[in-house]
Amino acid sequence: MTARLDATPAEGPDPRPGAEAAGAAPTADPLLSCSDLHVTFKGRGSRATARAVDGVDLNLRAGEIVALVGESGCGKTTLARTLLGLEKPTSGRVDFEGKRLGYSTRALKAYRRRVQLVLQDPSGSLNPRHTVYDAVAEGLRIHEGATADESERVAEALSRAGLRPPERFFLRYPHELSGGQRQRVVIAGALVLRPEVIVADEPVASLDASVRGEILGLLLRLRDDLGLTALVVTHDLGLAWNIADRVAVMYLGRVVEVGTVEEVLSAPRHPYTQALLSVLPEADVDEPVVLAGEPPDPTMIPGGCRFHARCQVLASGEAERAGVADRCRTEDPGVLRGDGDGATQVACHWARRRDRTETSASA
Repeated sequence: MTARLDATPAEGPDPRPGAEAAGAAPTADPLLSCSDLHVTFKGRGSRATARAVDGVDLNLRAGEIVALVGESGCGKTTLARTLLGLEKPTSGRVDFEGKRLGYSTRALKAYRRRVQLVLQDPSGSLNPRHTVYDAVAEGLRIHEGATADESERVAEALSRAGLRPPERFFLRYPHELSGGQRQRVVIAGALVLRPEVIVADEPVASLDASVRGEILGLLLRLRDDLGLTALVVTHDLGLAWNIADRVAVMYLGRVVEVGTVEEVLSAPRHPYTQALLSVLPEADVDEPVVLAGEPPDPTMIPGGCRFHARCQVLASGEAERAGVADRCRTEDPGVLRGDGDGATQVACHWARRRDRTETSASA
């Protein structure tokens, strides 16, 4: 696996005048969390119900970056939208600062000022008729109305996002900017409200490789300077390695492995995580794992372990030799705790049996 990027980007934002860096040391209690979260959608013209999020516990502590990774369609964007209050859970709960999220208009407006979204496509999220100044000031006007320090707040946000001198960008339009600059404008639009949490959905997916490192370094600098907490939604495990403190791997509506990025990505325990890592160019494997078929339809989640129909460990006979093949096909491994005591957790009968065997052998 490649080494992490330097936390200081080439065009990283300057700290606030007179402000001390907030640091990234996470606190013990979660800032944002969900417990036993379920989100379902009824299919159009049918009785089928898609279980997009099917039982998830996830905690984000203040000052940490958590990467939520998985294939397209695994439910990670729906989970992120639910944490933002853009989707209402079918059951379960979302908590912020230990209090349950309310869904009244007033409660959501107050919440979204403190928890901001950064979208993956800056071209689609920026109005081509709005100047950079208006794009960044929009959230400020919605949440705080006309303020005497609006131009200073906009300038500060642009500067922190690496667009300096900020006044040079005030009257420019999105089409006059590069892709990396547009993404920085989107980030500035989130920063102008001085949020405590940002949720970034594939924040560098639409950018050239040469620009991705700058944006990832910017997010790290914002965490270190401002103490921002971030949930980064991505299908790219390489990105997770470079930016995250912890990683949660999601498959078919549920988190199947969670732990520190070093533990999960250096020594993956779930066969799904192993398969995702095996296809990275820097992976130290003889040959990549090719998963059979496509992820199951979320309206027809299989019994037992939801990964068993595609599992290379079950197909190879390893699960049978470990004595857990029947459990893989019939017994649900269950919902993982939010982050428990910090140890890596895995929803896999084979991995858990192997852990017990290794523990007994070393005792």
